[in-house]
This record gives sequence, C-alpha cells and structure tokens, in this order.
Amino acid sequence: MDFALPDHLPGLLAEMDAFIEAEIKPLERENLQYFDRRREFARTDLDNGGVPAREWEDLLDEMRRRADAAGWLRYGLPSQFGGRDGTNLDMAVIREHLAHKGLGLHNDLQDESSIVGNFPQVIMMDRFGTEAQKRDWIEAMLTGQRSMAFGLTEPNHGSDATWLETRAERHGDEWVINGAKRWNTGVHRATHDLVFARTSGDPGRAVGITAFLVPTDAPGFEVPYYWWTFNMPSDHGEVVLNDVRVPEDAVLGEVDHGLEVGQTFLHENRIRQAASSLGAAQYCIDRAATYAGERVVFGKPLSVNQAVQWPLAELQTEAQMVRLLVYYAAWHLDRDHHMEVSDKVSMANYRANRLVCEAADRAMQVHGGIGYSRHEPFEHIYRHHRRYRITEGAEEIQIRRVAQRMLKFGRSRDT
Repeated sequence: MDFALPDHLPGLLAEMDAFIEAEIKPLERENLQYFDRRREFARTDLDNGGVPAREWEDLLDEMRRRADAAGWLRYGLPSQFGGRDGTNLDMAVIREHLAHKGLGLHNDLQDESSIVGNFPQVIMMDRFGTEAQKRDWIEAMLTGQRSMAFGLTEPNHGSDATWLETRAERHGDEWVINGAKRWNTGVHRATHDLVFARTSGDPGRAVGITAFLVPTDAPGFEVPYYWWTFNMPSDHGEVVLNDVRVPEDAVLGEVDHGLEVGQTFLHENRIRQAASSLGAAQYCIDRAATYAGERVVFGKPLSVNQAVQWPLAELQTEAQMVRLLVYYAAWHLDRDHHMEVSDKVSMANYRANRLVCEAADRAMQVHGGIGYSRHEPFEHIYRHHRRYRITEGAEEIQIRRVAQRMLKFGRSRDT
C-alpha cells in the first residue's frame, strides 16, 4: 500500500505557492483591512442588510481573475471547460494545503473563495443539464456572467429535505412555484436561484422533487431579509416565492428527480470542505505548538507542561487520522459513483469539521488572552468552520448516513 502523494502534486503545490507570493500577496497587503482585526467589519455592508461590501467582493473577483489567467482557478474542472482535469484527491490535497497557510486572499474561508475554485454548480450542470443549458450556463458561471444560489432548505425543513413544502405546478408550458427558502447563500448577487420544489408524490418521498433554475428578478421572487450569523458578513437570504413562473427549460435534470442534482452538489462540497477544515485545523495546531515553545511562564517554556502537551498531541494524532480518511474518501470518489461512497465522504466531513473547531478552541486556550483577541485568527477560523457542522448536512445527518451503510438500513433512494 502506497501512501505517497501522486508524483505531480509536490511540484504543483510549489508552483501554486510561487504564484501566491508573486500575484496574490501583494494585492492582499494593499487591502489589509479585510484580513486583520478589522476583517469582518470591513467586509460587511452594515447599512444594507449585512451583506458583503461590494469593495470586498470586487477584491475577490480580482483575485479570481488573476488565478484564472494563471491557470489555477479551474484546475479541478474537466479540460473542456478550461480546467486541468484535477481529481478529487488533487483537490483535497490542494484545499488542505491552502487552508494550512492560514488566513489570506489566496483562500478566504468566509466566502468559499480560493485561487483554486470549487465549482459544484458547474459539475451539476455538466451532469444534469441539457445541451442548451450547458451552452448558456457553464462558461457564463465561470466568468461570473451568471451565478446560482442554492434553494433547498426551508423555514420548516432543513435536513428533512424530502418534507419540503415549496410546490411547483405545471400550467401549460410553464411551471408556477410557491413557497419559501432559507439560507440561500449568495442570492444577493446571484442571477438565478436553484429552487427545489415538490412536483408530485407525498411528503417524505425522495421522488417527486424537481430542481428549477429561477431568475432572481422574476416577478414574485423576493428576498425580504438576510440572516445575520455568527460569521459576518451574511449573504444568507430568506427567499419567498409567490406564483413565480418559469418555462419548461428551467428544469435542471429530470422532473421529479431533483434530489439527485442536490446530492451531487453536496458531495462535491463535502469532501473539499473536509479538506479545508483539516488544513485550518493543522494551522491552529502548528501555531499553538510554536507559541507554546516560545512563551516562557514561571521561568520555563509553556510547552514543558503536560496540560499543554497532551491536548496538542491528541489533536495532532486526530489530524493525521483525519488526513488519511479525507484522502481515502477522495480517492474512492474518483473511482466510484458518489452515492456509493457517501458514507466515506460523511465520515471525513463530520470528523474534519469537528476537529477544526477543537483545534481553534485549543489554540485560543494555549495563546491565552491574545488568542481570544481579534488580533489572532483563531476566532475567525472557529466562527467560520463552526457552521460546517450544520450546513451541507448537519453532523448528525452525516453520522446517520454512516450508520445506515454500516447497519444496512434506511430507505431506498427511489422512495
């Protein structure tokens, strides 16, 4: 059994680091207010519902433009979309590496914005879109001409997505959608919202839900407010749909089989999310270990105390186990249908997301008062990654998925 990284990756990471130092770090240094103690307040438009400030998003756009021009942004996409056919294993290693570098414009945690992009919507469109939809959407999403929010969660339904109450009815050659959605991230700038609605069947059944590409400027589509969260700024919109009409070609995938589209989105995100959490956790562990060796208390380094050593040793051990698990799940994802390895992806996701919260908390504790301050990055890391234990499927749902596969129970995907 070979645990070595694929031969191309070490050189690739070195090239990536050189690009960051040459192109991204100078841009970051010109805009330090977005990365130091002022970060959340500088990034937030406090007078406009708490959404991201336009200047901050413009900076992210410039970062992505430079990364795309250098051939990094689309790395994980197929070559026909200008990518480099990066595998899930490649992306896991890269995402861990970038997060391990700490906060910065190269890989901003808060906006899921990185020099190596994560494009689950493109993957969805490639797998489920018609030829016309692919022509209209894929390149437009990559260049920012079109963008898609994700409307699955509802005010009364989160993990129990098969019970969603939003409905769509066919009226001639149109669909009419009524309902409400919650946590539509990025809807403040999105041209469309991918809205999941029941089109047939009974509540609780997976079959009977359809995915619709709904223009955000459609009559009856409203965003009454944005949810302020633990992690500023907020681009998590509450959406209300009142008799919103969309044409037949707004359906993405098959009618009544929209949850297959949603599962693709979640699995693409979960494994890369896990890798980012792992990298951020390792950053916190490393910083805490370095500080413990440098900080002198009662005439000796803090690191000689077992009360400091043991928690960090436990976290380091956990990080190594999670690393192997993330790589293992990504390797399988490259070889098997995503539903066949969903339990492995769930294992990696919930363990990595839990690890980074524990590592950030321990780094604060080791650093003492300064660790609790906004002058260190640990509170930012904690606040960002804490949401991952809820979003993309709460950790309880991830654990349940593992149990279903292990104990061979749970309903079929077709019921």
